[in-house]
Amino acid sequence: MSWLETRLVARLTAVALLAALTAGCFQPMYAERGPDGGPGLRDKLSSVEFPPLNVSNGSREARLGVAIRNDLMFKAYGGGTGAPPTYKLVMRLNTSRLSVIVDSQTARPEVENYGIDATYELREIVTDKVVMRGSATARVTNDTPGQEQRFARERGLRDAEDRAAKIISEAISTRLASYFYAGI
Repeated sequence: MSWLETRLVARLTAVALLAALTAGCFQPMYAERGPDGGPGLRDKLSSVEFPPLNVSNGSREARLGVAIRNDLMFKAYGGGTGAPPTYKLVMRLNTSRLSVIVDSQTARPEVENYGIDATYELREIVTDKVVMRGSATARVTNDTPGQEQRFARERGLRDAEDRAAKIISEAISTRLASYFYAGI
């Protein structure tokens, strides 16, 4: 064996040994047991209740609230139902629309920004004490494919709302997971 091959074998051996030593240090976030041996993150998330938003029925905010709530429940419960709740997540939404590019001939918007600002609080159900609070924002753009196509414009806006709602639910879900996993 040449000195180059010996050196390569020594390096590979060192890497394999280092990987074997650190393999026990990592634990998946969604493991069956927590890092302290207690219940896993999925069990903790299943104890969160997601009540409906307090908005008027039939409004755009109501549709967004249902979409965000359904996505959060699916991420927390995994398609089933949750355990008896010990926490509840209270959310409030504010939406905004901003015309970025306006056609100078028709004064109709060609490109719009759509935004959702969500504030939320995680409360213990028994004491109604706030244990975590936060906010999440989402800004997305949508194009109007033709100035005279009003239904296409509405569909583009609805698609922007859905994309923004997905971003909000991802942010809240990640924040809940970090709270229950690490306590921060």
